[in-house]
Amino acid sequence: MKALIRNLALGGLLALGAGAASAGVTVKYIEPDKFSDLPFAPWEREDVLRELTDYFTKLGKSLPQGQDLALEVTDIDLAGREYPNSRAARDLRVLKGMADWPIITLRYTLTENGQVLKSGDAKLADMSYLQRINRHWDSEPLRYEKRMIDEWFAKTIVQKRPG
Repeated sequence: MKALIRNLALGGLLALGAGAASAGVTVKYIEPDKFSDLPFAPWEREDVLRELTDYFTKLGKSLPQGQDLALEVTDIDLAGREYPNSRAARDLRVLKGMADWPIITLRYTLTENGQVLKSGDAKLADMSYLQRINRHWDSEPLRYEKRMIDEWFAKTIVQKRPG
């Protein structure tokens, strides 16, 4: 039974790693099993990758008609540190605001009607993630990573200036 559950979870991760496409956004996770910091449990890892894919897809809906964004995520280090928790079904993630800030490393290509508008490598990081105002609710998963993605997307992809 454990082998079946492990294989199903691994299959889900591989499906996510193969990429997800919607509304002009394609997200691929390059060797997610080697990422710096994802949850220990396979189903939790899958939840994190699905949440990030859904969020990139949501942001991509704001792109003008005909534009497509391809993302290759090469590393993820979530905010805080995860500690095994024997009393609960999920491990415990502790946020201290020290050397545990979120980091996402990715490559991106923005195209319009097949022509490359911009592309590059990006390392998203937020060293002061606990000291800044966040528009995402406290109960929202990955709220610090999402704020970091929001800022990168606005500055790099749609080129909005903070205001």
